[in-house]
Amino acid sequence: MSWLGTAERIRAGQRRAPAPETDTGPGGTPGLLPGIPRQRADREAGVAGAGALPNTPGTAARWRPWRLVPTPAGTPFTFGYAVLLAATSLFAEYGDQGLVSDLLRGSSTDVAHLAQAPLLVLIASALWIAGGMTSGYAVAFLFVLTALERRIGALYTVVVFLGGHVLATLATELPVAFQVAAGGLPESSLHRLDYGISFGVMTCTGALAGLLPVRSRLPLLAGAGYLAVTDLLAYTDPLSDWGHLLSLALGVASWPLLRRWRAHRAAPAPLLGDLGHPALRGARMY
Repeated sequence: MSWLGTAERIRAGQRRAPAPETDTGPGGTPGLLPGIPRQRADREAGVAGAGALPNTPGTAARWRPWRLVPTPAGTPFTFGYAVLLAATSLFAEYGDQGLVSDLLRGSSTDVAHLAQAPLLVLIASALWIAGGMTSGYAVAFLFVLTALERRIGALYTVVVFLGGHVLATLATELPVAFQVAAGGLPESSLHRLDYGISFGVMTCTGALAGLLPVRSRLPLLAGAGYLAVTDLLAYTDPLSDWGHLLSLALGVASWPLLRRWRAHRAAPAPLLGDLGHPALRGARMY
């Protein structure tokens, strides 16, 4: 072959087509291949956008004061229950007092009523606020249940509130029945007036403390515990006061379960194409 032909081949090789350009991301980083799930930029975008989520761990959410009070959309259980309690409190204040007295006695969770219609009185007793809408437990109800429901949802908040209300009521009334049967208390103790939301509120207070940072958890527990202990030492209504302390302890005992519920509620839904999804585990890419 002549030197001229060899030179032509060399020049032809130097003019070969340039390599295809690849898309580059911000800062000149290599681009992404189409059709590949869960690529680097998607993960980086997810991390960058996580700051906009108020409940994302490790991010600083902006404080919004209106989230302290219940709303129909954000906290449906607390909002609806608060409306119901407001209605019964207004009726107890301005309604016919003879009828109010009969309704309160019929809603009492004393031993006599628990023996006759336990389910009815356990529900009916939680429809009234002892002391009305200006009582401390009414104010605590709004803020505590709102904060708890925003963290674990309406269904689990119902479970915590009713669980504390029912368990603390039975734990305080059953010993009265045994004492009366043993002759240690008069039969009039079977008909003591007992109603209100305080047991449920104290249980929710103890439960909420476990979902708060330590700097907020300790003051909340200290304040609720101080209130329960001072009332017990005053010996005005020792049966209810023991119930308040027990309710707070029930809320604290629910911390492990509540944290699992909260983690399950906050877990993100699996993305389509995510090979970590159980349905796609073991799949191969070609």
